[in-house]
Amino acid sequence: MEYRTLGGTGTLVSTLSLGTMTFGAESDEKTAYAQLDRFVERGGNLIDTADVYTRGAAEEIVGRWLHDRPGARDRVVIATKGRFPMGDGPNDAGLSRGHLSRALDASLRRLGTDYVDLYQAHAWDPLTPIEETLRFFDDAVRAGKIRYAGVSNFTGWQLQKAALLTRHLGLAPIVTLQPQYNLLARDIEFELTDVCRNENIGILPWSPLAGGWLTGKYRRDQAPTGATRLGENPQRGVEAYERRNNERTWQVLDAVRAVADGRGVSTAVVAIAWLVDRAGVTSVILGARTLEQLDDNLSAAGLHLTAEETRLLDEASAPLVSDYPYGAPGVEQRDRRLP
Repeated sequence: MEYRTLGGTGTLVSTLSLGTMTFGAESDEKTAYAQLDRFVERGGNLIDTADVYTRGAAEEIVGRWLHDRPGARDRVVIATKGRFPMGDGPNDAGLSRGHLSRALDASLRRLGTDYVDLYQAHAWDPLTPIEETLRFFDDAVRAGKIRYAGVSNFTGWQLQKAALLTRHLGLAPIVTLQPQYNLLARDIEFELTDVCRNENIGILPWSPLAGGWLTGKYRRDQAPTGATRLGENPQRGVEAYERRNNERTWQVLDAVRAVADGRGVSTAVVAIAWLVDRAGVTSVILGARTLEQLDDNLSAAGLHLTAEETRLLDEASAPLVSDYPYGAPGVEQRDRRLP
């Protein structure tokens, strides 16, 4: 396992992290414990969860695992998130000081710890001034309830505004962004990766396998069935399949398969290895249902693709751009070179 700093902090985290969205739902407690044990055995130390994952059950499982493994709390970096509803009241959601204060305290109780290393806004809240959220983060850092603050699912202008405000107001900085990022979803490269580079914000990609697409389990013109995330919910599965069922998707999958065959590894390993080496990425969040899936994903640890392999994948997965502002006309307008 390799390690990188968590954004602009001095905390080191593994380049592969363990996501827990399946805990308490697709992965029962025994399976979750096995995943956590294997992850730590392989050198992983960043565990990502959220209060809404199985409505608190994922955090509770992680909390019991920490309690049952003496010394584990000091060896791992725990990240959790708040923003989405955990109750039916009008103030049981969002990024207000009131809701986040209750959400953080509840997460700490479920996790059985008096602090989390990284507390993240799970998404932007258009009803709450971002200054209110950032001041809450700063107060929580000063109170010792969180070590660092991060955000998830922000757009470019939202992230840049938050980063500038923390500097202007002298608040705890935003150290990480958790976005969807994979070979089939590269749109964060239009602006978000530039913001992260300029503000020294580490990227923690979720859905590195694009909901299972990059494992190679889906086929052209054949709607998913059986024990897959899309197959188990036929109506939703067909709709999700049709959104991805286009020539670009199959072009990307063909390229990933070619690299995987040449390496003698799974397509999932190639997709994860490509993502680990993207500019600005701190740690790729793995989300496995089974121990076998996690074992395969962890095979990407320390694997670095060649320049030619990377070029092949980059070209096949190049995000689609319109003429403006991200296409050639817009780029030309913003360009300036030394005479």
